[in-house]
Amino acid sequence: MRLIIKGGHVIDPGNMDAVVDITIADGIITDIANSADDFRQKDCHDIRIIDASDCFVVPGLIDMHVHLRDPGHEYKESIETGIRAAAAGGFTAVCCMPNTHPVNDNRQVTEYIIKTAAQFHSVKVYPVASISRGLKGHDLSEYGELKEAGAFAVSDDGLPVSDSQLMRRSLEYAKGVGVKVISHCEDPDLSAGSMNEGLMSTRMGLAGIPNAAESIMVMRDIALCELTGMPVHIAHVSTKESVHAIRDAKLRGVPVTAETAPHYFTLTDEAVRKYNTNAKMNPPLRSTDDRNAIREGLADGTIDVIATDHAPHSVLEKEVEFDKAANGIIGLETALSLGLKLIEEGDITFETLIRKMSINPSKIIGIPRAVIVGAPADLTIINPTRSYIYDVEKGFSKSKNSPFNGWEFKGMAVYTIVNGRVVFESK
Repeated sequence: MRLIIKGGHVIDPGNMDAVVDITIADGIITDIANSADDFRQKDCHDIRIIDASDCFVVPGLIDMHVHLRDPGHEYKESIETGIRAAAAGGFTAVCCMPNTHPVNDNRQVTEYIIKTAAQFHSVKVYPVASISRGLKGHDLSEYGELKEAGAFAVSDDGLPVSDSQLMRRSLEYAKGVGVKVISHCEDPDLSAGSMNEGLMSTRMGLAGIPNAAESIMVMRDIALCELTGMPVHIAHVSTKESVHAIRDAKLRGVPVTAETAPHYFTLTDEAVRKYNTNAKMNPPLRSTDDRNAIREGLADGTIDVIATDHAPHSVLEKEVEFDKAANGIIGLETALSLGLKLIEEGDITFETLIRKMSINPSKIIGIPRAVIVGAPADLTIINPTRSYIYDVEKGFSKSKNSPFNGWEFKGMAVYTIVNGRVVFESK
């Protein structure tokens, strides 16, 4: 099957900004020009044409931070349902975190994830293995074996690496092996609460988590990054202090990168009013000042990546008392629309959004991502004006823990293409 994308406005930051036709064959971009009509005249068999007029065609979106829950917690999410949700959100690739059961700290689990994902011929899945065995923070996993099996990075996401010496050794080991280190920055001695520490937590009578619980560990990992010379990627940044520390580190030339999630640039701790467990997460939703700092960090390049931290939970974990409820929300199907909302509100440009959701993640994890002849045809087609009301019950994720249910959005992915194959098409 040959695929022709006609009349789309291609935005590939630093490479292309033009209305062109794209021809795809055997999963590869074979032509970018106004030559698609000539091509059809020569051979009109086995061709599908997508009319992309009034749409943007961009390098396929990548989510660097998802929880697929498989193996071990398939009642929350499976690899199949997770990648279906990813495709519906416009993502052509996702990186899945290791806090599964068993933990992804060995070759067998890594290979299982890759093999299972491949059978669906859909969104590409890149496993992230654990920094420490069993996520226990005592002994390092075997990074060489894990990389050989297909892991591109290591992280103890969900749990911090409290031992600074172990974190240093992780960075040094990762440097030698050639894998990335993704850090969950949290001081567990400061984070015993269940929401942001502030006026709202006081009013609700809940123990709070101060900003310092995150920023202290961000500063530590920046120091270790300087010490070892090994790049470190900071996950789910939520505080203004973290943004300031990362900005200062970058000005000094420290090889640190960082991500935030759509809920941190959209919501504040006001969202947990009435004890809404679908707005409970870790790190927690912060203050308006923090949200504004996150937006500034996205605009000026301090924060490199927008990632969802898609964290499915069933009603068993969410429909309980607030302080007992599990942390996390789903986000694969709303992330792009929330990013487009940033553009509408004047915080960033469309090109910046694509850098945060495609180009920068591809550079950090080391996979090709460009709209050029000869490149894999991993593309997302976005209709920036199509409006819809998000209905979580109609989503593809097994779990329904979203604070955005019922929100009206403008802009969405209408086609997701992986290796030249349409894996999602909006109706």
